[in-house]
Amino acid sequence: MGDAKTILVAGTYDTKDDELGYLADVIRGQGGHVLTMDVSVLGDPSQPTDLSKHDVAAAGGSSIEEAIASGNENIAMQIMARGSAAAALKLYMDGEIDGVIVLGGTMGTDLALDLCAALPVGVPKYVVSTVSFSALIPPERLPSDVQMILWAGGLYGLNSICKASLSQAAGAVLGAARAVEKPKRDKPLIGMTSFGKTVLRYMVTLKPALEERGYEVAVFHATGMGGRAFESLAAEGAFAAVFDFASQEVSNHMFGGLSAGADRMTNAGRSGTPQLVAPGCYDLVDFVGWQPVPRKLEGKEAHAHNRLLTSAMLDADERRDVARTICEKLSSATGPVAFLLPEQGGNEWDRPGGELHDAEGLGAFCAEMKAHVPGNVQLHALDTHINDAAFCEAALEIFDGWRANGTIAD
Repeated sequence: MGDAKTILVAGTYDTKDDELGYLADVIRGQGGHVLTMDVSVLGDPSQPTDLSKHDVAAAGGSSIEEAIASGNENIAMQIMARGSAAAALKLYMDGEIDGVIVLGGTMGTDLALDLCAALPVGVPKYVVSTVSFSALIPPERLPSDVQMILWAGGLYGLNSICKASLSQAAGAVLGAARAVEKPKRDKPLIGMTSFGKTVLRYMVTLKPALEERGYEVAVFHATGMGGRAFESLAAEGAFAAVFDFASQEVSNHMFGGLSAGADRMTNAGRSGTPQLVAPGCYDLVDFVGWQPVPRKLEGKEAHAHNRLLTSAMLDADERRDVARTICEKLSSATGPVAFLLPEQGGNEWDRPGGELHDAEGLGAFCAEMKAHVPGNVQLHALDTHINDAAFCEAALEIFDGWRANGTIAD
């Protein structure tokens, strides 16, 4: 690709020709190259683009004529979204682009999320949108390393306000393409989920221990977006193994908290990746602390972690539901699974004497796991707490056994 980086500039050139042209001019003015992609349906740009709307529709196995014949703008833009995603990925794999920037309102943003999600982690991807950071965008639609900026004052036509946003975004994507250190993948990668050391601590021991064994370790903050990044990489088969020890996002999705999507705790299994799984914070549901309490969580004992995030505690019956859901998710795994069950508790607040300790609820969860663990899962019931040294020792013993028998590659 050389020193001069090439950025794909995508959008509906029939309605946003001036704005997209301005983005391209800023990138070129900073020494970058540009490829243009038109994702319009009805109209045409003032000048031909490098990839026409016909090229985009065809890349998705359809045509502009089919999009128009649908008579539905939603269906038409989904046709273009599929095509733009396929075309962008091909451009990247062929070495023709180093990053992408997509501009749009709600329609363009819907398409942009699919386009950016098609590109691997480490490819700079920027979305300039009138609904950036909006609650309209569910976490599961956000690619793991996408950047967004609000397209302020730019719904129709150029002005000094929107140029400030557009020029920042153009400079940001080009700068990112020049500066990015893409994942090297020169060591086998371990994916681990966790939270901060206040509540879960195993990564402090496990990360250096795994690195000493020759692995790279990536720890994902399991508060919705972190889980999405973890699942995205797991779906690619990027991990040699996973230590999925913070299962709270499963509970979150079940009870209206900070969801990482319905496919949480499934993609490593689908890709055949060896999994070590544990119920870190299974008993809690995180929700946005400054918003009204979700209906399912009203009246529950809760812990305000900070001004952004509050955790509500599940009762015994709800914990049984979580156990059965985890078992169901793991039952479809095509690779080996070990479930580590720390019978003294799954988070620091649940220790005896802790503010969220519930012996009955913990016992109910453990009993339900033992009763429903699927046949493809090795259950390791441990007389320890998840934050104790013995838990880490057990995890490493399983991991080393899998290395020794060839289940996990060095």
